[in-house]
Amino acid sequence: MDFVAGEIIPINKPYTWTSFQIVSRVRYHLSRKYGIKRFKVGHAGTLDPLATGVLLLCTGKATKRIEELQSQTKEYEAELMLGATTPSFDMEHPVNATYPYEHITREMTEEVLKQFVGNIAQRPPLFSACKVDGKRAYDLARGGSDMELEPKQIRIDAIELLSFELPKIRIRVTCGKGTYIRSLARDIGEALGSGAYLTDLARTRIGEYRLEKCINIESFPEWLEKQLQP
Repeated sequence: MDFVAGEIIPINKPYTWTSFQIVSRVRYHLSRKYGIKRFKVGHAGTLDPLATGVLLLCTGKATKRIEELQSQTKEYEAELMLGATTPSFDMEHPVNATYPYEHITREMTEEVLKQFVGNIAQRPPLFSACKVDGKRAYDLARGGSDMELEPKQIRIDAIELLSFELPKIRIRVTCGKGTYIRSLARDIGEALGSGAYLTDLARTRIGEYRLEKCINIESFPEWLEKQLQP
């Protein structure tokens, strides 16, 4: 493999790591190995710190493919806690409201999930990297703003209910670029006459790149050594 010329490296991002930390770690090892101070590395699609799974890193001229890779179909597995909400729609912030959930049935949930398949308008979370008047939304949120972002058109190809054990449900989502699974969780909770937030999220696929073929960041140095052996 020629990482200077350009390669795509599929990484399994661990829990709590930022996408930037993964890029920095890989760049550090490549820079040391090749003796290049500023090795060109970028990622194709941010994962939240509390999410795990497929993160594609591009090196060298392969960074020109980032936009193409970002537009490929993605697949996620998510666990939702029903009956409560948080400001960030995940566990980054504590619960700010609770709702009844005892009325929710498996059949009701399966019917509600069908409403979100297709081209839909989705309101991004305020705790996100979306820009509002040149500022990141999460900076506004941390400054105390409670404004709502404008809805964006997204595409959801399929949603499958994997498990139903109140107050938790688990779903698999196949979707296009720009989909916020945190927002989807919030919207599913509302549609069920309750609330919901994410307690677990894993990206299992981007295009042809699947989680089972990804490299663990802890074993990246050993993997890199093997790729460079003559």
